[in-house]
Amino acid sequence: MTDAVREPHFVRSLERGLAVIRTLGAARRDLTLSQVAYSCGLTRAAARRFLLTLTDLGYVRTDGRAFRLTPRVLELGHGYLSGLTLPGIAAPHLVALAETAGEPAFLCVLDGADVVHVARVPARRLMAADVAVGSRFPAADTAAGRMLLAHAPGAATAPEPLRADLIRLRGRGFAVVDGELEPGMRGVAAPVRDRGGEVVAAVTVLAHAGRVSRAAVRRDVLPALREAVARIEADLAPAGAAGAACAGPTGPGAPGGFAPTAPTDPGPGAAPGTGTRR
Repeated sequence: MTDAVREPHFVRSLERGLAVIRTLGAARRDLTLSQVAYSCGLTRAAARRFLLTLTDLGYVRTDGRAFRLTPRVLELGHGYLSGLTLPGIAAPHLVALAETAGEPAFLCVLDGADVVHVARVPARRLMAADVAVGSRFPAADTAAGRMLLAHAPGAATAPEPLRADLIRLRGRGFAVVDGELEPGMRGVAAPVRDRGGEVVAAVTVLAHAGRVSRAAVRRDVLPALREAVARIEADLAPAGAAGAACAGPTGPGAPGGFAPTAPTDPGPGAAPGTGTRR
């Protein structure tokens, strides 16, 4: 928990309650009282009060020893997701992209220093990579996140070596990250622009590197990705859904760290070893 000076209107107890929900959500497994207290920086007594209150409200359930979220927490994000126009517009094009690439396709937006997956189409093949809608990751660790950071207002002031990477990606128009989310994964992403030319989201394909080589990314995945983005943008313009994808403060100036920790594709003609590493 942060001890930073807050505005007079700031409700610390609400911050702590939300921290408990985020901790349980990130764990994706049952957590004990002690684990929740430690992760949230709370005393056991305080953590117990928050957990029992959330249990009474139906957002958490417990077997008396451990705690986990219930499906009711989906209500908290449903209003945001149902109000987004862009995921609905992108959906059929993500389906076509996933079928063409044979890998899962996602629509992502930037929220501070994180990238959030707001739409997904899984691949039909077994053992394909997958990420749930609503999942968030450090933007600098993903292809979609780096693509969005490259077009954010603070890209020029990002710390090195991320800044140089973002400038390069902005000019190239797509990003490839090896080791995305976990070793052996390869992500490729391209930006989605609204009718005013502003980047509002990114479309990404995530694949196992052993199955999709860099050559295959350029030969097969990238053309399909660019076509999907072009079709989304064509449908997005008349819908006037420009601001619908915005999830919050964006760019390297937003709260959070931006230290890159994954190798990115140095691009055609680049010397070996010129990609940024995380």
